[in-house]
Amino acid sequence: MFSPEEYELLDFGRGRRLERFGPIVLDRPCPAVERLPLERPELWTEAHARYDRTNGPKGQWVLLRPELPERWTIRHGPVQLELKRTEFGQVGLFPEHATHWDWIAQQAEAERRRTGQPMKLLHLFAYTGGGTLAAAAAGAEVVHVDAAANMTAWARRNAELSGLADRPIRWIVEDVRKYCKRALRRGEQFHAVLLDPPSYGHGAHGEVWRLARDLAGLLELCAALTVEDRRWILLTAHTPGFGPKRLRGLMARSFGDPGPERLTAGRLLLLTRTGRALPSGVFVRWES
Repeated sequence: MFSPEEYELLDFGRGRRLERFGPIVLDRPCPAVERLPLERPELWTEAHARYDRTNGPKGQWVLLRPELPERWTIRHGPVQLELKRTEFGQVGLFPEHATHWDWIAQQAEAERRRTGQPMKLLHLFAYTGGGTLAAAAAGAEVVHVDAAANMTAWARRNAELSGLADRPIRWIVEDVRKYCKRALRRGEQFHAVLLDPPSYGHGAHGEVWRLARDLAGLLELCAALTVEDRRWILLTAHTPGFGPKRLRGLMARSFGDPGPERLTAGRLLLLTRTGRALPSGVFVRWES
């Protein structure tokens, strides 16, 4: 998890969430908490900027304080992440994933101790590279795949900031399904797969991704790419209708069901200082 000085969920309710990323406090939409009250309304005056929806997925930032930088950085262990406000209301980080980055680093270190060889990780929908860099810092070899060239450039910048630019990371800008099929034809194999698919998206050449339609097929590809020496598969998602039970069922069909201790599923949560929990997605993890 992030240390409190690097990231903190301050409050949420009335369809909004208030978070501090390093020194910067942001007020952003959160439809899931539309009917919940605020717990600490006095904190909301601390926001440096507020994001409001306008048309479709895009919106606008309203600057509330003059000292807001265009870019800034926060740290998670050995990984330094550059943040900036985007037109979609994101900042280049989903903080609920940090707990899994810690687990991934532990797995990479354990693999090297056990075998003397690096863990080979396939990271799909890899975004700005938090999971990639956590694994690479712990000694893994990573193939980082994302269809967005700008996000991959952002991830490479994070690698430079973290002092990890020389680690064995292959940066691939491509539709994840096309990459997986090509890797399978070449006979590539991985020990583990990390994937965080969106509900809807486009590939590097306009390919359409719909989680409800395409996830099962992608998991079958991941199974084929890890069949010889599979260690683990970790899937996170933020799609309505795909709760822990449903995602666990999809994983079991593709990778087998090793039992509740090795095929776990649950909610991604962010906690305020007072212990109030904000649901922030779903995870399912398969372990050999």
